[in-house]
Formats: sequence, C-alpha cells, structure tokens
Amino acid sequence: MDPVTARLRRWLAPVVDRVETATLARVGLGTMLVLAGVHKLLAPAAWAVYVTDWLAPWLVVSPRLFMLANGPPEVLVGGLLLADRYVAPATAVAAVSLPATVGYLGVVAGTDGVFVDVLIRDVGLAALAWVVLLDALGD
Repeated sequence: MDPVTARLRRWLAPVVDRVETATLARVGLGTMLVLAGVHKLLAPAAWAVYVTDWLAPWLVVSPRLFMLANGPPEVLVGGLLLADRYVAPATAVAAVSLPATVGYLGVVAGTDGVFVDVLIRDVGLAALAWVVLLDALGD
C-alpha cells in the first residue's frame, strides 16, 4: 500500500472498521432522493428551469406540474432505500431514471451549452445508483 493510502487508512480507521460501504452508498442515495423529492414539492419552479423550451411542448403538463409529479416517487424511492426495504426494485427506478436524466442533460449541454454542472453531478449519482442496485442484486 502506498504511503498516502496507508496514512489515510490509519486516519479513517475508526470509520473504515465500522461502516459498511454498501450501507453508506444506499443511505447516501436514499437521502439525496428524499431531499430532491421534497424540494420538488416545495419549490417546483426551481426544478422547472431544467425543462428546456424545446422539451416543454413534449410534456403533457406544465414544467412546474411535471416537477410536482416527480416529487412523490422520488420521496418514496428514497424512503425505501433509507428503510432498507425493497432496495433492488427501488434502486432500479433510480438506476434507469438517472442515466436517462444524464442523457437528456448531455443533449442540452451539447446543443444549448447549459446545465453542464448538473450533468457532471448526475453522472456520479447515476453510477452510485448502479452500485447500490448491483449490491442489492448480489444479496
């Protein structure tokens, strides 16, 4: 083990020896989903800005209502992850939804040059969702 990794391991030994990484990933993803879902319910206009002018006509509802409709499923999925119940099916929703969001944001970033920061973050979240899903399927 290289010296930097060894020093980091010694420094984090109390955490490394007590925390299961799969649990940390599941709780982190669940927390993010609950917070995002609640925020969509409380401030849907803040999320509606991610609906571009060319996408809005394709939605059957307004961007604001679209975000309001996305809040409860996110809270449910995140809540299931936090409760450690139905982890595989709940995470499958996120493992499909987040890469779809990444694809959409990639198109928007490539055509309109916006939301690149959110795209970068969501790439990591999509990977996290897949890590949690694959761990749940391995049990």
